[in-house]
Amino acid sequence: MRKLILAAVAGTAFALAGCSEKPAEVATEAAVEATEAAVEASGAAVEASEAAVEASEAAM
Repeated sequence: MRKLILAAVAGTAFALAGCSEKPAEVATEAAVEATEAAVEASGAAVEASEAAVEASEAAM
């Protein structure tokens, strides 16, 4: 799931960078920042999923 999110965000960022009038360096930095944000979001999703598993196991 993380790879899918990263691919989607990176693809979108590069597509937007291609349509932008910004210099390539700025567009690349924006794509990197978007990818880092996606990694953080997927990490939070993994933590939430692990917490749900632990709660489920505790309920048994």
